[in-house]
Amino acid sequence: MGFRNSYEDDRLAAGYNELELDGTYDLVFRNLPGLLALHVKGTRAVDFGCGTGRSARFLQKLGFVTTGLDISEEMVAIARQRDPKGTYQIIDNGDFQTLPANGFDLVLSAFAFDNIPGFDWKVQLFRGLGSLLAEGGILANIVSTPEIYIHEWVSFSTRDYPKNRVAQCGDVVSIVATELSDAGPVEDILWPHEDYLRVYREAGLDVVLVERPLATGDEGITWQSETSVAPWAIYLLKQRVDA
Repeated sequence: MGFRNSYEDDRLAAGYNELELDGTYDLVFRNLPGLLALHVKGTRAVDFGCGTGRSARFLQKLGFVTTGLDISEEMVAIARQRDPKGTYQIIDNGDFQTLPANGFDLVLSAFAFDNIPGFDWKVQLFRGLGSLLAEGGILANIVSTPEIYIHEWVSFSTRDYPKNRVAQCGDVVSIVATELSDAGPVEDILWPHEDYLRVYREAGLDVVLVERPLATGDEGITWQSETSVAPWAIYLLKQRVDA
């Protein structure tokens, strides 16, 4: 496919560091504390695909002792600068051996799988992440829905990429984060709901719940598509007992 993670780049890593947990992202991060409080027992957490540490710092504020993981040296360098007391590791090729098996109550992946191509590679990574879960642990996978790539949003634009409308599972799609100072396109991998379910089954994970948050219209924000179309899907997963 020749796909390269857009954020393995100094310029784009710096741009990503500008993003906050507001705008369209708020739909996820205002719901996540309640979901985690209800389903996660314990405070040991991994943030897979932590980027510049945005979601890891979010978990820390919720009381989780968090280890951030990312493949991008550029991203991890910024995360360590912003959070010198935090724990951040570079992880290569899905090698989780430096982490304790069954050692975490929560594994969070916020948008990382939008940038990971291939069914088999996704399955391998989810198996590895599942092996980190303690008994009763939860894997929270947050991803973009296919709809995000064909609508306009407070924080994103896709109007210049009509090819997104005919994209199929595994195809490259383009999206612009309009809140960045360098609002160039980022390439993601389209992966619909049913295909995620196939990945989870193959990786030995069961779905606890799926949530697709919408804006209510009462937030004081002039939303675009957010009140009627869900840009994100939150999957809470657990290891299958016989996996």
